Amino acid sequence: MEVVHPEFVPDPTLSRAEMETLQTDIAAAAVFEDDLPCDPAQVCVDADGDEAQTRLGDAEPPTIAGVDQAFLDDDRAVSAVVVFRDGEIIERVHAVVETEIPYIPGLLSFREGGAILAAFELLDSTPDLAFVDGSGRIHFREAGLATHIGVTLDLPTIGVAKRLLCGTPRTPIPEDGLPEGDRIAIESDDDVTAPDGTVIGYAVQTRQYDSGARHVNPLYVSPGHRVSAETAADLVAQCAAGYKLPEPTRVADAYADEAKGRVN
Repeated sequence: MEVVHPEFVPDPTLSRAEMETLQTDIAAAAVFEDDLPCDPAQVCVDADGDEAQTRLGDAEPPTIAGVDQAFLDDDRAVSAVVVFRDGEIIERVHAVVETEIPYIPGLLSFREGGAILAAFELLDSTPDLAFVDGSGRIHFREAGLATHIGVTLDLPTIGVAKRLLCGTPRTPIPEDGLPEGDRIAIESDDDVTAPDGTVIGYAVQTRQYDSGARHVNPLYVSPGHRVSAETAADLVAQCAAGYKLPEPTRVADAYADEAKGRVN
């Protein structure tokens, strides 16, 4: 898969001010509305047989990618991309790229983006949608990792993060999480470039324990590119398949660790 917008390829040699300016340009180019090449109702990674046929009818099953990273050490990132079609893994690729800068909140894509783009370049298939481990519009300048990658490739993307980078939940999130299936809108505030009150994502509770002795924290889901906040939340819940993480990033996470072990 080729880069569509080379001007947005993350360059870790830029100054911080230049990186932030580039992110502003990326956010301006991003589409935070639904522009998917498939019906969102078709997006599923665990259906088969009669269920799949009923859901799809005569439509071609969409291809769904999961993206996650692991680190060999402080200087090398392993990026894994796993592509599904109707519940089957049709392709797995990974790339190892040196990281040239440390982790800086808000500038993650300049540390990990090169490895992700290198992995996408190895794909033979072209995904219809990618779930990325990282934030999308839930970002100070509305251009997190999922948005940066999505705009650069012009690929619909969803950001799936385990922690809230910025923004304010519309209502407080309980310390022991939400009931399974619930979600709370994340709104922009003074830390985010979007107008105050803009819904930039959702806290989505994909799984929860029945017992109060343990709890699962929600995921923080945001549109990356060519997906709305509401559809991004719907699709993460739709693809959770009984786990906290949606299946694309859960499988990509496991493959990243596998690839890391082989590289070592």
